[in-house]
Amino acid sequence: MSAADRDRLELAAALLLALAAVATAWSSYQATRWNGEQAKTASRVNKVRIDAARAADLARSQTQIDIATFIQWVDAYAQDKPELANFYRTRFRAEFKPAFGAWLASRPLRTRGAPPTPFAMPEYRLAAVAEAARLDAEEEVLAAQARRNIQRSSNYVLGVVLCAVALFFAGISTKLTTPQLRIGMLAFGWLIFAGAVVWIATSPVSVGI
Repeated sequence: MSAADRDRLELAAALLLALAAVATAWSSYQATRWNGEQAKTASRVNKVRIDAARAADLARSQTQIDIATFIQWVDAYAQDKPELANFYRTRFRAEFKPAFGAWLASRPLRTRGAPPTPFAMPEYRLAAVAEAARLDAEEEVLAAQARRNIQRSSNYVLGVVLCAVALFFAGISTKLTTPQLRIGMLAFGWLIFAGAVVWIATSPVSVGI
């Protein structure tokens, strides 16, 4: 092998070492960034999950209050105590009153097939229930985002591994004296590096200060 050929191989190895080192640093940075994004998203998931649980607990408490006051009204009505019945009726929660009014309008004592209680009426809607459902849906979206961020971090870790392999072959090629082996090792290193570059280039980028 001529001196010019050796110089070209040395240059190709040095260039591969430099580029692979830069790609390794970039992939490590991106893996760290996406891991941080995952952590932030996971924190948001936990917050939304807690808020959803609170909304669900509030909805259960409100339903229990509505049931309790309705039972008291039924008892007073059944005992023919209109003043007491009116006392409980005026204390129905605002969200319960539309359902109660619609239930009375259905004439449940005379109409066959009428809803058994106001709680079976479509008018019985709790804002806390809707809020809990909204938060549950938001939690699912955030959890999916967190899983994507984990995958992105893992993808960049694989990029680090591929670049490390390319660095290995570039470095070992400089230690070999047989021209065919040097060329083979260097070519294999460049091939792996090219695959790593393609893999990294197709991954999303996270940049922050």
